[in-house]
Amino acid sequence: MSSYRDRLIHPIKGLLLCLAGGFFCSWIQTPLPWMIGPLLAMVAGKVSGGGVDAPQGGRQTGQLIIGCALGLYFTPVVVSILAVHAVTMLLAAVFAILLSYICGFLLSRFSGVDKTTAFFASVPGGAAEMAVLGDRFGAAMDKVALAQSLRILLVVVLIPAILTYSGAHGADQYQPSPGQVSYPGLALLLTLCAFAGGLLALAKIPNAWMLGPLFASITVTVMQADLSAMPVPLSNLGQLLIGCVLGARFERGFMLKARRYLLGLLLSIGIALILSALFALVLTFFTGIPIPTLILATAPGGIAEMGITAKVLQLGVPLVTAFHVTRVVLLVTATGPLFKVMRRISANLKHKGSGTD
Repeated sequence: MSSYRDRLIHPIKGLLLCLAGGFFCSWIQTPLPWMIGPLLAMVAGKVSGGGVDAPQGGRQTGQLIIGCALGLYFTPVVVSILAVHAVTMLLAAVFAILLSYICGFLLSRFSGVDKTTAFFASVPGGAAEMAVLGDRFGAAMDKVALAQSLRILLVVVLIPAILTYSGAHGADQYQPSPGQVSYPGLALLLTLCAFAGGLLALAKIPNAWMLGPLFASITVTVMQADLSAMPVPLSNLGQLLIGCVLGARFERGFMLKARRYLLGLLLSIGIALILSALFALVLTFFTGIPIPTLILATAPGGIAEMGITAKVLQLGVPLVTAFHVTRVVLLVTATGPLFKVMRRISANLKHKGSGTD
């Protein structure tokens, strides 16, 4: 009976709760109502012990929909424009690595957690990917997963609200292609995206169900196939599923036992947001890209979350998405080898220091 509740009843209750949260936030007109509403509703349900959970496959389905929708913005003209900003994207990705070490050091100091756990908890490269990678190096997997989830929650809640209420809602010069919904074309587009996501997942590529559909949709758009636009209700469903899964990571028992760690996380994430915004200010001075777009592009959030924020606020969707894809690819491929090098250097310095005492 317990297994039946876990597999069926709890996810159904979770979906209904998230749906109510989405409708409520849409009614009161909050920023990103179909992501923030379900996310906060699920967090409330988990923390209160309401017997709710996210559906299996919800994360992958949500990422597939959002990746497919974001890829429709990458027309041939847009891709040529993005090529101009390739160096800036790489600089932003390198900045994300530096930010990880700064915030990891601060988190370790604030919370007393070991440095390995603090580092992988601070790398903005994906919750599941960093938890698994951190576990290989001896990091506490549950603490890394909680840190990654809390970081994304705060970024998703705070940045859209700040941008919206500061009047940053823009008229995006980039528009998705095509402009009309064709259900046969949509079915084909989603099938291609699902196939691409499945291939990357089989190859064990991190963030497979976001990157695979995104690259497949970009390819279709660049080829000007014009299969279909993304219907608004389907886009809302993708946001709902992602918000639902993010909120489900906040387990009540663990959070009650890790209060000092949570306080340290809040401080380090706050500093990460401030440093990212300052870096965005520097970049806008040299590149001329609008500051709201660069704030989204350099924020320590996920591809799906920041991409959909840019989509809703009409703030440079392809630029924001391309910045985050570059960052995630670099972080996922370089974090492990770089951590090995840094740990070896640290060990050598300690050995030399002990030898001279």
